[in-house]
Amino acid sequence: MKKVYRYWLGIILISLLIILSGCTKLNNSNHQADNGQAEWKAIQKRGTVVIGLDDSFVPMGFQQRNGTISGYDVDLAKAVFKQYNLKVDFQSIDWSMNVTELRNGTIDLIWNGFSINDQRKKVLMFSEPYLQNKQVLVTKTNSKINSLKQMNGKVLGLQSGSAGALDFDKYPKLLKNQVKNRDSVQYDSFTNAFLDLNAGRIQGLLIDSVYANYYINHQKDKRSYKIIDTNYPMEYYGVGIKKGNTVLQQKVNRGLNQLAKSGELAKINQKWFGDTATSPLIKANDGNN
Repeated sequence: MKKVYRYWLGIILISLLIILSGCTKLNNSNHQADNGQAEWKAIQKRGTVVIGLDDSFVPMGFQQRNGTISGYDVDLAKAVFKQYNLKVDFQSIDWSMNVTELRNGTIDLIWNGFSINDQRKKVLMFSEPYLQNKQVLVTKTNSKINSLKQMNGKVLGLQSGSAGALDFDKYPKLLKNQVKNRDSVQYDSFTNAFLDLNAGRIQGLLIDSVYANYYINHQKDKRSYKIIDTNYPMEYYGVGIKKGNTVLQQKVNRGLNQLAKSGELAKINQKWFGDTATSPLIKANDGNN
């Protein structure tokens, strides 16, 4: 009797697993067919889109002394979603967990100087690129470090989860093979990294050029820093979007292109970067004005 009981119990369990597996596939299929339409309707219903950011990343998105969030990407995101009569809620996140936050639905978008690269494309989608960027090495002038080769045996700082951290590992011949222990000191924000650079605890910082230029230009002693060009590939910033959510991707792209056509994108660029910003969208829309 026990053998018969176990036999039928096994059959029932296997049947349940098959049914549950079928339901999961059906749900995934429905989600893919939906293309994010349900998520867009939910955003419209609440009237707010939630954007995840590192609130110390000047000038892209950062917290001011009064607690408000400001920055280039903040202005840009507000201008995009104003076209859809939506407000924007900027939520500070652990930058190394940004993709996890997006997948879990805690945030709707990653929009904070987010570099487009092949590794990230495997786990999420991007909007069209809207701003050009590159990785640079920042050192203190008194360190006499004027090239990547002179970082030989020196301590390098990086932000964990940043594009610079990915490039550091992907192209070891440029810098990784030079620095102490072929490794880097990881920081949760560039603000903390600069504190250690100023204190001499690290001798170099691999960082986005837009952040480096903005930070140094707002220091009292600009000449105490040196920005060194690197041979890492040119980068472009884009908006990170959950895989399969083509509806939200189309909304963001349409909004960005409209800002480029109207001249609003150029005004935002001028406000934060003067004449130094390069936006692919403005070039693409020059013939459409």
